[in-house]
Amino acid sequence: MRKLLKYLKHYKVQAVLAPLFKLLEASFELIVPLVVSAIINQIDTGAGSTSYVVYACLILVALGLVGLVSAVAAQYFAAKAAVGFSKELRHDLFKKMQSLSYSEIDKLGTGKMITRMTSDVNQVQSGVNMVLRLFMRSPFIVFGAMIMAFTISTLAGGVFAAAIAVLCVVVFGIMLISIPLYKKVQGNLDNVTVATRETLAGARVLRAFCKEEDEIKGYNAKNTELTKSQLFVGKISALMNPLTFAIINVAVIVLLYVGAIKFDSGVLNRGQVVALYNYMSQILIELIKLANLIITVTKSFACAGRISEILEMNPSLKNGVKSVVGNASFIEYRNVSVNYLNSPLNALENVNFSVNRGETVGIIGGTGAGKTTFVNVLPHFYDVKDGEVLLDGVNINSYGDEQLRDICGIVPQRAVLFEGTIRDNLRWGNEHATDEEIMSAVKAAQAADVINSKQNGLDETVEQGGKNFSGGQRQRLTIARALVKKPQILILDDSASALDYATDAKLRQSLKNLDYKPTVFIVSQRTSSIRNADKIIVLDGGKMVGVGTHEELLKNNEVYREIHYSQFEKEGANG
Repeated sequence: MRKLLKYLKHYKVQAVLAPLFKLLEASFELIVPLVVSAIINQIDTGAGSTSYVVYACLILVALGLVGLVSAVAAQYFAAKAAVGFSKELRHDLFKKMQSLSYSEIDKLGTGKMITRMTSDVNQVQSGVNMVLRLFMRSPFIVFGAMIMAFTISTLAGGVFAAAIAVLCVVVFGIMLISIPLYKKVQGNLDNVTVATRETLAGARVLRAFCKEEDEIKGYNAKNTELTKSQLFVGKISALMNPLTFAIINVAVIVLLYVGAIKFDSGVLNRGQVVALYNYMSQILIELIKLANLIITVTKSFACAGRISEILEMNPSLKNGVKSVVGNASFIEYRNVSVNYLNSPLNALENVNFSVNRGETVGIIGGTGAGKTTFVNVLPHFYDVKDGEVLLDGVNINSYGDEQLRDICGIVPQRAVLFEGTIRDNLRWGNEHATDEEIMSAVKAAQAADVINSKQNGLDETVEQGGKNFSGGQRQRLTIARALVKKPQILILDDSASALDYATDAKLRQSLKNLDYKPTVFIVSQRTSSIRNADKIIVLDGGKMVGVGTHEELLKNNEVYREIHYSQFEKEGANG
């Protein structure tokens, strides 16, 4: 939690004023028992007049009003500081998540990152708010009441001190036990979030295979585990209030007993005994608040630790590696091996390949052959385990990621559109692109009919995830988005799988006719999509088992021949 306090630096004034106003309110509360004691003593001795009682009551009202104003001011400043804190924390957390490599994102999981961005940050925000309001107020009243008790009676003050010591042991003991348990609770919440996200994302697949009941059982198991962990830590935290009440009530009994003895001996008067009781009651109320504060702060510490784990993560991508002078090839893979999350098996192994500027490269292979991995190392989404990837003879690690990806147009396997308009989505690569440039890219991507079919054209609304477009429409629009930036390197990662053969053929022809002649990488499961490529790479089990043209591979490569003829027999002349 301490590491996150830097996010309060822009709210120092509010963070100071909130507890100060609370201390002001607490100071007035500590005066109240003394005024009440004075009223009782005046009446008890018969010296008090009606005017004195009215005057004293007006003082109590004034103390209450000033205390109310102080409390409202404290709440305002605490809320402003806490909300500002969470705003800046979310900003940095989101920025950090955006800087993580694919490896870290794969390791964390989307569900866990969502939980940290929402539930964890909200919990920390609540903790900051509560701390600013009560962390100084409650101890101030507790110890202030003890000091006031000592001014009335040393023996009574000793009772206060003993009760507070026992309470500190109970409160901090429960806190130390609860913190790791709350971390476990948040971990179980991660599992529920992940299950919920997967179910919502895969709802159609679940229904298609009638797996709703299985998914419900799995979700219920995770939810039950979360409930059990919450109940367990809740029972421990729930001990705070009854133990606090028990200790305070025992202290009250002892205090009344001591007060009665002192009253009989004439050491204390009736007003002082009432004041001592009022101070003990104030301690009880504040410790109840403190108990709730401790529970909230305990949750906040657990959540802050989980947030800090992400903020302290160092992206595994290597940058600034010494440049290496290569040959004249535009792109070259030298003995490249890649693995995921330190897996003992490589997703790519000892790949050697080069391509010249403006060439089209097809990449084919079975499921899990390493096709996507092959193209993902080029824009530096993953680091290579061994070997190096060269761009214009320079190791890609020597480029800044933004610089490197600025020359790449990437269309991933899953076509994703974002909420907004079609124009907003297509301008991602070039925010200053004119409508003419956008439509040129749209025509090249064979998406002109998509735009023309919409009533508002480029201003047509795109729902979250592009759910109001078909799979083929999303694919063509994402290809157009990549083409708007006129990239030097265009990567199409199985991004035409939803297109029919005629549209696919038109797309490939239009890519060849682009005036800026990008170097194109086409990942596909269909030989028809890559047969006209200048070079075709055949992958099998992460190894490059063939490279050449379509005709050369049909003659010399068994894997390619098997893939092609399995499709040829099924699809006829389109194979």
